[in-house]
Amino acid sequence: MNEKMSILIVDDERIIRESFFHWFEKSGHMVDTAASGPEALEKLEKLPFELLFVDIKMPGMDGIELLGRVKEEYPDTIVIIMTAYGSIETAVTAMKLGAGDYLLKPFKPDQLSLVMEKVFHQHRLASEYHYLKAQLEEKTRFDNIIGQSPAMEDIFKIIPEVAVSESSVLILGETGTGKELVAKAIHAKSKRSNGPFMAINCGAIPDTLLESELFGHQKGAFTGAVNHRKGLLEVVSGGTLFLDEIGEISPKMQVDLLRVLEEKKITRIGERAPIDVDFRLISATRRDLEKEVAEREFREDFYYRVNVIIIHIPPLRKRREDIPLLAEHFLQKYCHETAKKVDHISRDATALLKDYDWPGNVRELENAIERAVVLSKSRTVGVRDFSFLNPASSPVSGQRSLREMEKEYIQEIWAECGWNVTKASRILDINRVTLHKMIKRYGLKRPAS
Repeated sequence: MNEKMSILIVDDERIIRESFFHWFEKSGHMVDTAASGPEALEKLEKLPFELLFVDIKMPGMDGIELLGRVKEEYPDTIVIIMTAYGSIETAVTAMKLGAGDYLLKPFKPDQLSLVMEKVFHQHRLASEYHYLKAQLEEKTRFDNIIGQSPAMEDIFKIIPEVAVSESSVLILGETGTGKELVAKAIHAKSKRSNGPFMAINCGAIPDTLLESELFGHQKGAFTGAVNHRKGLLEVVSGGTLFLDEIGEISPKMQVDLLRVLEEKKITRIGERAPIDVDFRLISATRRDLEKEVAEREFREDFYYRVNVIIIHIPPLRKRREDIPLLAEHFLQKYCHETAKKVDHISRDATALLKDYDWPGNVRELENAIERAVVLSKSRTVGVRDFSFLNPASSPVSGQRSLREMEKEYIQEIWAECGWNVTKASRILDINRVTLHKMIKRYGLKRPAS
């Protein structure tokens, strides 16, 4: 036998366990034993074995019940049923539940060798299946955007259509939904794909600095301008500029950008000569700009210039069928990064993830999986590894507006941080300036001491 496997022997008879253990260990396999069904399940939770030999006749949980539990929780595990009380009915039941083979006691070494040949064949077929499955799952990934829900399939379809045009695109969605990934996918499919893709978070930079970042400046144009500097609008020429949180920019900056979009020219701060620029603009925001236009909080002319094409990314709670796929992707990612051997997420844990509303969306899910992988003490991520999630604090969709949810969420995080804006901004993954604006917008106040 050239192939090596992890094998668990489950039998209440000590002599059977020991004989199997020595036989397989001598062949170079990784072997362990369990005297009962519950003990086997405990060991499986720590290490999902590839092969189980299970005795049918055991006190308490018998082999058939254990087989059912194993195939439900660990469907890829091969289970060989052993019994001295063979019957057609028992064999049929075992095979229906997914047993890989049936071994009658007492058996000779050559019979066991034949069974192992069948096991290796099944194992090879399973490996080929997982390879093909992985190839198929690549089709559910579009330029690193993962999803199989109808909403995401619609986005996958529209990206190539949008990419061939030069029209401005506005991507709408809550924080953490993956707006920048969609922007990058549009750029990658466009005729500008060989040009630069540059992203800037408008909410993370004060307005005065944002102007310098975008337009560039002449040496000595203002205090601190010690060198000539090209602006991003000039550097990104021939490519795509992604302005995230465009709803945060000031009315003056909106006017300046509108002029650039119409004239395709910029003037560096401190200079007079205009410079030709050629870029495509993709913007994103989590705010309701249409409402803000109606309330005169956002310029109408600029709004209609940046939203020629709108793409809406739904929050994770609106596409729960994508959660297991995303969770598995992040599990593999952080197992690779941390070199930890965590094989899968348990069924109960997956159900918990699907039930949670994920106010922080995909970004929060990724952080949760990373934390679970880092802290997990076994090779299976279970419910206990997500004890830090609080379903009670997860917003229930459809009952409140997004503004109400956001207001409540910010207030809660701010309070948990002892009203420290710096700490709260880190948890919310936004900068302090933006958080101050949001606190002011929602009229949030810390309680009087």
